[in-house]
Amino acid sequence: MKLRKVTAASAAVFALALTATACGGDDSGDNGSSSSGGGGKIKIGIKYDQPGLGLKTPQGYEGFDVDVVTYVAKELGYEPDQIEWVETKSAERENALSRGDVKLIAATYSITDERKQKVDFAGPYLLAHQDLLVKADSDISEATDLNDKKLCSVTGSTSAQNVKNDFAPKAQLSNRGGYSECLSALQNGQVDALTTDDSILAGYAAQDQYKGKFKLAGLKLSNENYGIGVKKGDTETVDKVNKALEKMVSDGSWEKAVEENFGPANYKNEPAPKIGQLVQ
Repeated sequence: MKLRKVTAASAAVFALALTATACGGDDSGDNGSSSSGGGGKIKIGIKYDQPGLGLKTPQGYEGFDVDVVTYVAKELGYEPDQIEWVETKSAERENALSRGDVKLIAATYSITDERKQKVDFAGPYLLAHQDLLVKADSDISEATDLNDKKLCSVTGSTSAQNVKNDFAPKAQLSNRGGYSECLSALQNGQVDALTTDDSILAGYAAQDQYKGKFKLAGLKLSNENYGIGVKKGDTETVDKVNKALEKMVSDGSWEKAVEENFGPANYKNEPAPKIGQLVQ
C-alpha cells in the first residue's frame, strides 16, 4: 500500500514535469517562434543570388534586404549571430512561411493581393519598379518591342507574365530558376531581355564582370512594394516588424542602407515608403 502511494506520487510529479517541459521548454523554435531572441535563433529567408539586395558571399551575406531584416531582427531581440539565413527562391516563399521553415522573408517580395491570400506582409520598406535589362547594343526600348522576342524571368515571379499580359502578347516567356541563370541566358543570346524590378537589375548590371555589357531600359512598368513576409495570421509579428521598419526610417538607418547597397550602381531609388501604405 505504501509502495503504491509512492508510485502514484512519483507519477504525478513526473507528469507535472512533462507538462512544464511542454509549456516552457526551448522557446526559440526552429524558425524563431518566440517573440524575442533571448539566446535562441531566428530563421530568415533571403535571396542568395541578387547583388545589392540579397547575396551570399565567402564573407557572409550582404545587400539591402539583408540589412533591413537584420535591423528588424535586432528590434525583435535577435543579434546578428542569432540569425540563421535560409535561401528562399521566388517559387518557394509562400511554402517556406506556411510550413514554418522561416519566421520572416525579406527577398524582394512584392506585396500583391494574390500573395496576401497565403501570407501576411509587414512594410512596405522599398518601392521599386519593373523594368527591362537588355544588352548594351539592343534596340529594345519599350515593352511593346518584346513581341516575338524571348523574355526571361524566374519561376514564381509575376514580372514576365505582366509584360505579356499588358504590353507584348506575342512575347515568348522563358523561365529560369534564378536571376543569375537569366543573366547568363541574356549574355549568351538565348533570350532578348530580362525583366524584374529595377533594383534587382541595377545590382546585376553594376557587377564588375558585367559593366558596360547591359543597360536598363528605364521603364516603370509597375509599382513593386517590397514587404517582409510573415506566416498568415501572425499579426503580432507583423505589428512588431512594422514598428521596427518605422524606427529604421526615422533614425536614418534606412537611408544609410540604400546608399551603401545601391549607391555604387547609380540606382535612383524612390523615397522611403510610408509603412502600411502601398503605392498603386
